[in-house]
Amino acid sequence: MAHQNNANNTSLTWGGVAANKGTPDATTTAHRRALYLKLFSGELFKGFQRNTIARDLITKRTLTNGRSLQFIFTGRTNSEFHVPGQNILGNTDGAPPVAEVTIECDDLLISSAFVYELDETLAHYDLRGEISRKIGYALAENYDRRIFRAVTKAARQASPIQKTNFLEPGGTQIRVGTNNAGTDAYVASSLVNAFYDAAAALDEKGVSTEGRVGVLNPRQYYELIQQVGDNGLVNRDVQGDSLQSGNGIIEIAGIKIYKSMNIPFFGRFGTKYGGSGATGTGVTDPGNTGSFVSEDMGNQAESASGAPDGQRTVNDYGEGNKFDNSCGLIFQKEAVGCVEAIGPQVQVTSGDVSVIYQGDVILGRLAMGAAPLNPAAAVELIAGIAPNTGVAQAF
Repeated sequence: MAHQNNANNTSLTWGGVAANKGTPDATTTAHRRALYLKLFSGELFKGFQRNTIARDLITKRTLTNGRSLQFIFTGRTNSEFHVPGQNILGNTDGAPPVAEVTIECDDLLISSAFVYELDETLAHYDLRGEISRKIGYALAENYDRRIFRAVTKAARQASPIQKTNFLEPGGTQIRVGTNNAGTDAYVASSLVNAFYDAAAALDEKGVSTEGRVGVLNPRQYYELIQQVGDNGLVNRDVQGDSLQSGNGIIEIAGIKIYKSMNIPFFGRFGTKYGGSGATGTGVTDPGNTGSFVSEDMGNQAESASGAPDGQRTVNDYGEGNKFDNSCGLIFQKEAVGCVEAIGPQVQVTSGDVSVIYQGDVILGRLAMGAAPLNPAAAVELIAGIAPNTGVAQAF
């Protein structure tokens, strides 16, 4: 879409046809479709931005003219005393050690819908705007799920630096509670203790305090809200408002808290219902929850194992059963790197295609990829099992 400013009027070019504002032909099909595209884009972007939280919480770069990007990761360096008369040519131990992490872009992710013109004419509401928002939701959901799985993967890995005589810290697993029970994931006091433990672990591994965040599922978050009087997470003066709004907890141990249905949680997304013991949460299913929590990620591995065949990914985000005891994430922005080749965009059919089918296809698309960058900056909360002291696990 190109904009051309003239002395007398403004032309909006769409599909090679100019429609002049303020002139009799401003209501031509070309002009209306150009306006439609602007409206669709605005609705999609609003839907995407309102539902994705992970995009601004990690290290993100734009990918142009290529399939992958290299992220340079440097380890710690040492100080040493100068010897009089000796040349200064860098530390004698060769510090700092450097590792290169390559992150590829996954295949194109799309979400689309066909809008029949007669349905739109008969509808008494903004059909296209609503569809555009839902397309934005779908893209945002998949975006967050990939990033949160990459964070979980980072928490189970060793440092990418493998230089001899250099030992860099890897990821961290912290058990919520002291028992091997899945229900511990919803005990407010145990969650608070886990956050302080995670903050200490990140400090001990030299991770910056800037950009630390935690992501829990909604029931965990609201469980914390209900315990504000006991755990002191919210100022007494605003406890009432916090309980009513459900948005009272800002941070624990300097870790800003978010809630999301897109984190890996006991082999699902966001929530797992029922059961007891190691993988049971004890949460009653409210009914009619649909397939939101167990949708396919579209991994090659998941498709090969018999799960529904979805959009293919280049990066390995793991199968659902790899997250059977995962129940929350705490991380700093360096934990995961993300590349975007195509940000959220909208495309709409026009011209003869629309005439033939008497309607338009609204398409939202996105191309990105995510992978672990600095495992030391990632913490996985688990319940039902003891932490893996070695941490590094096969995915």
